[in-house]
Amino acid sequence: MSNVFRELLKKVGSGNHTGENLTRAEAATAIKMMLLGEATPAQIGAFLIAHRIKRPTGEELAGMLDAYDELGPKLQPIVSQRPAIALGIPYDGRTRTAPISPVTALLLATVGQPVVMHGGDRLPTKYGLPLIDIWQGLGVDWTVVPLAKTQQVFEQTGIGFIYLPQHFPLTKSIWEYRDQLGKRPPLATMELIWCPYAGDAHVIAGFVHPPTEGMFQIALGLRGVTKFTFVKGLEGSCDLPRDRTAIISLSSSVASQEVERLHLVPRDYGFTTKNVPLGTTEELVADMQKVLAGEPGELMQTALWNGGFYLWRSGICPNMPEGLAKAEELLTNGAVAAKLQELNFRVLATSPK
Repeated sequence: MSNVFRELLKKVGSGNHTGENLTRAEAATAIKMMLLGEATPAQIGAFLIAHRIKRPTGEELAGMLDAYDELGPKLQPIVSQRPAIALGIPYDGRTRTAPISPVTALLLATVGQPVVMHGGDRLPTKYGLPLIDIWQGLGVDWTVVPLAKTQQVFEQTGIGFIYLPQHFPLTKSIWEYRDQLGKRPPLATMELIWCPYAGDAHVIAGFVHPPTEGMFQIALGLRGVTKFTFVKGLEGSCDLPRDRTAIISLSSSVASQEVERLHLVPRDYGFTTKNVPLGTTEELVADMQKVLAGEPGELMQTALWNGGFYLWRSGICPNMPEGLAKAEELLTNGAVAAKLQELNFRVLATSPK
């Protein structure tokens, strides 16, 4: 048993009247002790559920990010005119709506906007469709690419994927606790704003509950991150919804921590107000292939809605209408499909024979 960890557990688990928030340094220590197995299983389980009940603070999230920075992997800076986008998407996947982020990443990389994604396999608590399965369906198997080779692929194509089971195996034990507890601990919130990239980055994260925005802003501010976008997206992802107004928070400038609030109404841009339901993985991949072939359809509408926004937000296009037009051009002229072929070739070239 760790006496140091026991004191941290006492702080977060003492209830409304006597409980305390952790400092940034204490939060970093707690996460490192859990990842390194220095706390006992009883202590780790108690901490995770107590911290969920208490709810995390922005300062605690910053400390957790510090721990991941120290122990976790990072892709190294690449030559780029734009900061790399780090997409923060829930690791436990999707169960109700069709995701589009792999297509968005391909579209952005096609025009020179680097994108870093991260995640694992089917994971608790939802055990929904993870990004890794979608990429495999598209022919890109990130599970067999070591970190050094992932760096090469990232440099060559502008897309990198941190696959936790291989690149950050220390997290494996934490997923087992999540399954047993049946609830997402605050680590699941922190992971959305984790940026496993050592260069200049633009952190884009999805969220569900409005208070999460404030925690994100505080945590990133403490860590000196000035470029961020928070999206109240589909199932907590970065995918813009079509069935409601998209609520988005934007960092206003490099020199300011002020936040701009943006409301995007799909029908104002000619989109129907419906999300594409999630069927089987095979059906989703087939629909994505149709999008990449430039064929019209509901998923194409989702791809354009998201692609147009992210082309504008990354500074490639000056406004939404031009972003939408550019997204349509890239998807219909075969440029995005060509980027997928290039990515597949590069990943296969780096895979073990």
